[in-house]
Amino acid sequence: MQGSVDGFSYGLVTPVVAYLMACLGGALGLRCTTRSLLVAHTWRVGWLALGSAAIGSGIWTMHFIAMMGFSVEGMPIRYDPLTTFASLGVAILMVGIGVFIVGYKGATGTALFTGGTITGLGVASMHYLGMAGMRLHGTVGYNTFTVVASVIIAMAAATAALWAAVQVRGILWSLGASLVMGLAVSGMHYMAMAGVSVHAHTDAVGSPGGDSATAILGPMLIGPLSFLLLAGVVVVFDPMLVTGRPDWRDSRAAQDRLGTPAPAVTRLRRPLRRSASRAPQDW
Repeated sequence: MQGSVDGFSYGLVTPVVAYLMACLGGALGLRCTTRSLLVAHTWRVGWLALGSAAIGSGIWTMHFIAMMGFSVEGMPIRYDPLTTFASLGVAILMVGIGVFIVGYKGATGTALFTGGTITGLGVASMHYLGMAGMRLHGTVGYNTFTVVASVIIAMAAATAALWAAVQVRGILWSLGASLVMGLAVSGMHYMAMAGVSVHAHTDAVGSPGGDSATAILGPMLIGPLSFLLLAGVVVVFDPMLVTGRPDWRDSRAAQDRLGTPAPAVTRLRRPLRRSASRAPQDW
């Protein structure tokens, strides 16, 4: 028997909150990645790791907030904790690989394509692994077209996000990029869910196993949300991200990766040269 599937049990509450979480994770991740590109070696690994965790946590949080609005008529839905945690790990790991590729290789076509493909596949893997963690008295089916479309959207969104992290400058532009990224990630999720069908097991009895959504997802969301809050504090109070000016000691390597000059460094060096040329006259 085919179960009646509803992805908006709480109306617009879950999709709107999920979208905001995706935007928050994207904004923090983009700013951290941008910060890593402003210097050659200083804390680059740490900033890239922080950005990867922020994007991965934001995407995972978005997915499971959206899933709290998913229901099947007359059928309780529960979740396996181990599989659910594994989907978070996959999201952070795969996003991290893509971010590190672009962070160290720069905005070359090959790096963006490779990093975007890996990151997009990671986002899609997180989604479908999280879906595999559902426990219910039925068999979940997927439409091939929506699965392929969701993966393509995920890869395109990831590539665009990595490009924005390298090219976009200024807080307002980064916020705009994060809004687009959140829209793409949410679109990927709901595109995938549009092709979901559930064939109910009429002879099933008892609990399907696992934990309820409120019992497992509520406590599990506290960790990623707390991390995003902490990452936000780090980003907000980092002066170099606010000004967008690279450390002058690492300016040459930063220019090599970004492919653009560092005007702030040039302005600092010119008066130094003029003062040095006048030094003998002052003596």
